[in-house]
Amino acid sequence: MFNAVLAFKDYNVIKGIWGSPWVGTKYFRLFFDNPAFGTLLRNTLYISLYQLAVSFPIPILLAIALNEIRNGRFKRTVQLVTYAPYFISTVVMVSVIILFLSPRLGIVNTILGALGMESVNFLGSSGMFRSIYVWSEVWQGAGYSAVIYLAALAGVDPSLYEAAKVDGASRLQKIVNIDLPGLMPAAVIILILSVGNIMAVGFEKIYLLQNPLNLSTSEIISTYVYKMGLLNANYSFATAVGLFNSVINLVLLVLVNAVARRISNNSLW
Repeated sequence: MFNAVLAFKDYNVIKGIWGSPWVGTKYFRLFFDNPAFGTLLRNTLYISLYQLAVSFPIPILLAIALNEIRNGRFKRTVQLVTYAPYFISTVVMVSVIILFLSPRLGIVNTILGALGMESVNFLGSSGMFRSIYVWSEVWQGAGYSAVIYLAALAGVDPSLYEAAKVDGASRLQKIVNIDLPGLMPAAVIILILSVGNIMAVGFEKIYLLQNPLNLSTSEIISTYVYKMGLLNANYSFATAVGLFNSVINLVLLVLVNAVARRISNNSLW
């Protein structure tokens, strides 16, 4: 953490971190004055908020659906199918996406061609990039996230279901009045952590899916830092932008935690 001081110094390899001269907020100003700053911030927030809006409720719905399944074999099969993609590495996942969406030999375009439709260059379209990234993330992570909610549902008092059955409650009423309140503490904690990580949207997959055609929507702060700060050996600039990201995430984490504590009495602290 002490080495974060690099953001306020003009780093020189020979002089080292502490021997390099102070430059104050020079690199922060360079980043904020950069014409690309607005685009980078907008792309980062757009992808992060899109991912949060989609990936937060889907695991909850999946966990509730799995909890309602009474056929043990079918339930285990669904869990395996939805959980397995989480163990696929990012590089392999990107390769799968490219194979599926390739404009010539991709499975999706092959099906479109068989239906008499023109092929679509999905990864070459800047308008489709965000949806491709977010929904592939949902496919890869929904099953893993659902396990957490299934564990929370396993801790619900069975007598509540028995009482609801005696009262003649329907399945939907049990879900609304028993399952959702039982999931709320875990859901609030996961939401707080997700919002606190909103500026740190996944670097690896976005960088691997990038190409010159979709760069207008796929270039985010983390990929920009890698290209401009690390590939060009401008470590002070990279540290400054990374520190900016961390401070924004910290502020969001504290604010959302305070709001959650006030509204639901569930929070990290």
